[in-house]
Amino acid sequence: MRRLLLVWVAMLLPLSAQSAELTGKQLFQRRCAKCHGAVGMGTGLLARRMKPEVAQLEAREDLSAAYVERAARIGILNMPPITRGDVSDAQLASIAQYLAKGRP
Repeated sequence: MRRLLLVWVAMLLPLSAQSAELTGKQLFQRRCAKCHGAVGMGTGLLARRMKPEVAQLEAREDLSAAYVERAARIGILNMPPITRGDVSDAQLASIAQYLAKGRP
């Protein structure tokens, strides 16, 4: 039993180390692009409410990291809140910095 537990822990360590090394862009692609990518539902809904050229989050120049984090955690309109179980604070900060292009 002890050996099985050690094997299981050894298998998980590389996965957690790998996810810790993902960039904001990679995390965005894995966690957000399904809805906020070029053909995502979130992008389509935003395009109806604002200029289509700024609906795609990766193309925007006006986002701050603080805004991205707050919007993700509380949700906006049709977007449900993103919980810490879905995306950790560190992952969200990385995604926010990527979308904000370094702006706080």
